[in-house]
Amino acid sequence: MSTATVSCTRCKATLLGDVFNHGELRPCPNCRNPIQVDVFPSFFRPPDIGSSGEKVLFEGEASCFYHTEKKAVVPCDGCGRFLCALCDIELNDQHLCPACLESGKKKGKLKNLENKRVLYDRMALLAATIPLILVWPSLIAAPAALYVSFRYWKEPCSLVRPSKWRFVLASVLALLQIMGWTVFFVAISTR
Repeated sequence: MSTATVSCTRCKATLLGDVFNHGELRPCPNCRNPIQVDVFPSFFRPPDIGSSGEKVLFEGEASCFYHTEKKAVVPCDGCGRFLCALCDIELNDQHLCPACLESGKKKGKLKNLENKRVLYDRMALLAATIPLILVWPSLIAAPAALYVSFRYWKEPCSLVRPSKWRFVLASVLALLQIMGWTVFFVAISTR
């Protein structure tokens, strides 16, 4: 029999099986605190006694280039080395070893493997905010920020917190700058 026990979260009293797996709140037999206890049946089963592991590699079978004790399951499509399931990296219906993947990444030869990403949302926001400090560049930067915001709206953003708020903020700032210049030029021309 297993020595595993389940305790009440409030009074720490050991709970018995009549409280388990009802799918609703039940009162603790000791403190009457409403609790819900869901326990897998294997929780109370004694642990199985383990056996010694079997050999992974048998006579006459190929072993992994990187893990000589593991059985090879596939050759690398790049270099031909035998790979175990741990070392096999499947990309574009090819099986690659870690060395070929790294080499292809550095040389840029692998399709669908993204090495870098242009952050157009940050570029648009920068183009819209720099003119707030220096006024005259906004004649060029505001339309450029609008162009980048609209042109690259569907491009992927940052891998870390992808959102479109920078595009929206850049567009609003650029439109305000363009409206400001429009009012300025209209005021000058009506004098």
